[in-house]
Amino acid sequence: MTVMTNFSERTGANLHRISFGGIRKLVAAMSSALMLTLSGTAYAQAPAAMMVRISEIEITAGQLDQYKAILAEEAEASVRLEPGVIAIFPMYEKESDTTFRILEIYADRRAYESHLTTAHFQKYKSTTLPMVKSLKLVDMQAIDAQTMGRMFTKMKVSAE
Repeated sequence: MTVMTNFSERTGANLHRISFGGIRKLVAAMSSALMLTLSGTAYAQAPAAMMVRISEIEITAGQLDQYKAILAEEAEASVRLEPGVIAIFPMYEKESDTTFRILEIYADRRAYESHLTTAHFQKYKSTTLPMVKSLKLVDMQAIDAQTMGRMFTKMKVSAE
């Protein structure tokens, strides 16, 4: 399901359109994020209960550096401070540096709702509001949720 919304509200009209190219990009992004976040850690939450969302954000060109800094700070704080946040994995398109995608993975819907109330998310939302031209929230459903917990156990992430 694709959900369109403006940045100041988290709900909107349902649109049923996802391109094949978008799905391929999503799968690649999810794979990368899950490899980094799940390898080497205990996987306590049942994958079927997880909430996965892709945020697609367009930023005004003159504020890219500031937006990237605020987003990086929020993503790091979310993963570090919130047990229910499995991943907040921000990235931007190589060909369009004003177009961002954030892979968000939460233990469950309750963890997502709790995330929305945190000081670091509220700071991100309020400080970036004037920078955002558009926001689309895309809720995703895993095809093989039972494999999610096992799929990246082979990968070793070296400590930096």
